[in-house]
Amino acid sequence: MSTQQTSTIPAGYMQDPQGRLIPEAMVEDIDKLRDQTVREIVAELKELQALTQAKKRKTFDAVQAFCEISAEKYEITWGGNKGNVSLRSFDGQYKVERAIQDCIVFDERLQVAKNLISECIDEWIAEGVRPELAAIAQDAFQVDKEGRVSVAKVLSLRRFNFPDPRWQRAMHVIAECIMVTGSRSYIRVYERVGATNKYVPIVLDWSAI
Repeated sequence: MSTQQTSTIPAGYMQDPQGRLIPEAMVEDIDKLRDQTVREIVAELKELQALTQAKKRKTFDAVQAFCEISAEKYEITWGGNKGNVSLRSFDGQYKVERAIQDCIVFDERLQVAKNLISECIDEWIAEGVRPELAAIAQDAFQVDKEGRVSVAKVLSLRRFNFPDPRWQRAMHVIAECIMVTGSRSYIRVYERVGATNKYVPIVLDWSAI
């Protein structure tokens, strides 16, 4: 139900975007038809949305139930809803994957790591060594429209194991300032292409259908 219209509109009136009540007799037929068309589309899609949400919950429950039944065979208890799972049909034609992705952010200590890395980069550039790392480090700390850095890019800096104590300290700070704020669960369903080993996703996104 829409949260924009909480009051009952009297019979014989229509409400405009400013909340004013307009007598239906004063509303053009084309405007009435447009309103009717939009409301019919929205009503149908809200029903579909509710059905999709119910199907999503049912799919997660089905995957979890199977995992628990499978675990019972070995007399162990499945450890909750955590963990990535991949299920295949007997003929290998279909594949269902459940993925759990942690939501990771950094606390204020990330600025400390950034400053330490900047000290290293400035000194290395002045000495004419590792100039390519400057661009990598700068890119890692670029922020998006919401002012957030890319977790993947920042963590990728840890693959460089430089002996400089400042760099080592920065990597230690990065590891300590990681915060897991929650997790997101995904279900992805795939269908095999012919007799190949390639699988393509069964998409529900309208823009991709």
